[in-house]
Amino acid sequence: MKLISDAGNIHTLKIAIASELTGTHLQYEEVKHDEKVSGALTQNKLPILEVDTGLTLFSANAACRYILCKAGQDVDSLMVDQWLEWEAAELQPVLWPYLVSSVGQGKVESKQVQAVKGLLAHLDDALHLKELIVRDQISAADIVLWSALFPAFFDIAALQDWSSQYLNISRWFNKLSQHPAFQKGFTMVTSGKGVSAFKASLLAQPVPPPAIWDTKKLKMMLTGSGDKENTEPPSEEKSVSVTAEETKAAVAAWKQMTTPTPVQRTHPILPQEGKRNILITSALPYVNNVPHLGNIIGCVLSADVYARFCRLRNYNILYICGTDEYGTATETKALEEGLTPQQICDKYNKLHSEIYEWFNIDFDYFGRTSTTQQTEISQDIFWKLYEKGFVITDTVEQLHCAKCDRFLADRFVEGTCPLCAYEDARGDQCDKCGKLINATELKNPKCKVCKTTPEIKTSEHLFLDLPKLEPTLSTYLDKQFEDGIWTQNAKVITKSWIRDGLKPRCITRDLKWGTPVPLEGFTDKVFYVWFDAPIGYISIMANYTDKWKQWWKNPQQVQLYNFMAKDNVPFHSVIFPCTLLGADDNFTIVNHLSACEYLNYEDGKFSKSRGVGVFGNNAQETGVPADIWRFYLLFIRPESQDSTFAWEDFVLKNNSELLNNLGNFINRALMFVANSFGGQVQEITLTSEDEELLALITRDLKAYVDCLEKIKLREGITHILNISRLGNQYMQANKPWELVKGDATQKSRAGTVVSLSANIACLLSVLLQPYMPQVSATIQMQVNAPKECSVITENFVCLLKPGHKIGTPQPLFKKMDPKEAEAHKKKFAGQGDDSKKATSGGKGKGPAAAVAANPAEAERLTAEVAKQGDAVRQLKASKADKTTIDAAVAVLLDLKKQLSAAQGQNSHGHSNTADPAAAERLTAEVIKQGDVVRQLKASKADKSSIDEAVAVLLDLKKQLALAQGQNPTDVQGSGKKKGKKK
Repeated sequence: MKLISDAGNIHTLKIAIASELTGTHLQYEEVKHDEKVSGALTQNKLPILEVDTGLTLFSANAACRYILCKAGQDVDSLMVDQWLEWEAAELQPVLWPYLVSSVGQGKVESKQVQAVKGLLAHLDDALHLKELIVRDQISAADIVLWSALFPAFFDIAALQDWSSQYLNISRWFNKLSQHPAFQKGFTMVTSGKGVSAFKASLLAQPVPPPAIWDTKKLKMMLTGSGDKENTEPPSEEKSVSVTAEETKAAVAAWKQMTTPTPVQRTHPILPQEGKRNILITSALPYVNNVPHLGNIIGCVLSADVYARFCRLRNYNILYICGTDEYGTATETKALEEGLTPQQICDKYNKLHSEIYEWFNIDFDYFGRTSTTQQTEISQDIFWKLYEKGFVITDTVEQLHCAKCDRFLADRFVEGTCPLCAYEDARGDQCDKCGKLINATELKNPKCKVCKTTPEIKTSEHLFLDLPKLEPTLSTYLDKQFEDGIWTQNAKVITKSWIRDGLKPRCITRDLKWGTPVPLEGFTDKVFYVWFDAPIGYISIMANYTDKWKQWWKNPQQVQLYNFMAKDNVPFHSVIFPCTLLGADDNFTIVNHLSACEYLNYEDGKFSKSRGVGVFGNNAQETGVPADIWRFYLLFIRPESQDSTFAWEDFVLKNNSELLNNLGNFINRALMFVANSFGGQVQEITLTSEDEELLALITRDLKAYVDCLEKIKLREGITHILNISRLGNQYMQANKPWELVKGDATQKSRAGTVVSLSANIACLLSVLLQPYMPQVSATIQMQVNAPKECSVITENFVCLLKPGHKIGTPQPLFKKMDPKEAEAHKKKFAGQGDDSKKATSGGKGKGPAAAVAANPAEAERLTAEVAKQGDAVRQLKASKADKTTIDAAVAVLLDLKKQLSAAQGQNSHGHSNTADPAAAERLTAEVIKQGDVVRQLKASKADKSSIDEAVAVLLDLKKQLALAQGQNPTDVQGSGKKKGKKK
């Protein structure tokens, strides 16, 4: 591809960043701004991108997205299209004159500033509680908007307060500014000259045409908010075009009026010849704890959505799961609660079952691993591995507690992490840095039971010889990666294990609670949980049916889908497949693996011990229906990056997407049928507008099916909501509430509109079933849906035929009160609960609340601050351009804020504790620096020198305020000039 541009073109920044982000090589040709480069244009427009197919792209936004798409990194979302349109049609016409004045001419008009700030406010609202503009992956929307705003945020006095006014933009902008692709793209376009490099190109480019639609309409489009009855849908939505072929096919399918007969479940479900036989497993949850929202979305809920979808496609599927009951974790929990391991398992298996039942998780069978079938199958697989030479012995250094007179399993040891110095690391993994460690590597190890220091002793153990199995595994995985559906993180994690070379893996432990090792000399040991836990899938199936081999020893007919969080990937993609390949007994081995990233809670992680976050049993206590939880968890499902549960966003999604969009449309459509036509579906006489609607809905329906087939569950929701929006717009455009009052022709038209809308509602009930099964059932009851509707095809078929009587319409969703959500937020905030903070009297000028210190985090951030400080000093010493220095300083200031919080200081950066000695020293320094500023001004030094000295003075004043136990923001105005006397 060839990029043609003049020097310092702001729009070229968009293409440069996209190429750096994707590693796309671009041939670059620099031309003068008035040089004719294409005969296809009557007016020169730069930059342009010549692509390999011979086509030329004249839009930088389109070129940016093309590069991402070509590299497989495009976020395929209507939201991206809308933001690119907003940038071109709304932002640029306002921003460009401002940049021409400020960057190009060195002057700023207040009207221009206010216009820009109005748009920034809109973007800031859209970024609330979001790391990136669309979803959790850098998209063309992020690149285009960052590039457009960059000159305005980094050298313009009139917008110096932008970071404090627009905190969400500040966080987003600073994060992207630190990304290597953005830094390299900026350096390439400016040639290291900073913002001044844009000047010549700015002055030469024509001003973009005025905006064609406003931010109010965009916000309504993005949130689904606004007047339910009289909101006119944005014109961009109306302009979506369909081809004649699409329309013809959609109309033909609609008139066909037939769907396959739904297949009824009859247990036990077994593979069938000629059917698509799908075996679905979700990672077995540890029995010793209560699952939190992250655990639920990470495995059982995601698998449930896919299983429900497959049933609606008439596939022959079986979905199994169960509690993982053996191992150290269970023994540890038993000690804590004063129960036997079996009693712990019985207690928590029941609790897990109840939680999943409340969340409407529809397992075909939910079992457990502490069974005789688990022992029999695990030992049988072990003997096959042993007889084929894949089991070896070796001695292992282990920690031994003399007081307890036992070898300590990993989780019975606690100490300081050797990698990050976290003081509460476990013997198998550090929860802070996430690294796997060996118990013998811990610093200051302590026995979890008696708290004494253990000593290292050796013990002989059995190992699975993974290096010997590696070639077979690699051959198998190469085919599965090519043919199967594997999330990117699953591929990366698996390939990294193989790339680094597999090592023999210990499969035994010195424990009592577990599957006994049958080999002579090792009968006092049990199998390590990560050897026999995945075998639990097989033993659970054996408890479901004695014909379990038809599923687990039938790779020719069965496709195996695994669902889990990313930390479980190696055990399912490397160790368990090696186990089954080594046993060489025709086992069904994973074909598809969907791994989620992590779900965080508000500003941190879930923690049962600290009471932070919503756990399965807590969700029931809130009074929020299970389907609302399901919807939101799936809406924010961490598919490609970590995501965050936030109560404020939870409320927003319920009230906008469910109440205002989905619920509003379905209730309006059915109420019109009930009230205006006696609850009877009317004759549907299609107009060209109706036929186009059928084609648009069919397009979203096909996209929905494609998304769920590929386990893009989060993307699937957007197509449901798109169909609902189409229905809302259709109702709004045709106004059946007016037509029904007209003549016979108009009333007939009203009947067509509401009856077609009722059919859309029926379709939505089916598409919602995998996500919100109770809501789906409620809609189907209200439309009195026929049984044959419970099948998903790729065609929108008329299911409610003329004469069909619907049920009684009722509102589907309730408005969620932000105050109620705020109460829940405080309840589940644990030790960080805002209600525990001290408050001040007066008007907010008293001391702010104290914050708990985090010594380990403070130590890490202190090193980060020192490192970034060195980076800033080096940039200044090398006389780097101001933009680069400012970006580095912004990072440094952000790190200092984090350090203040970790040191137990409040949100203003002080701990309310005066330091007289520091105050005395800083008072002298403030006086001294004040003299320096006055001398510079008196000598009429250049503005940059004065500004730098003033910045030092203000920083010293803040430090002084902190040392005096005051709020530093209360003294910032002391440096302002007094007005002149009259």
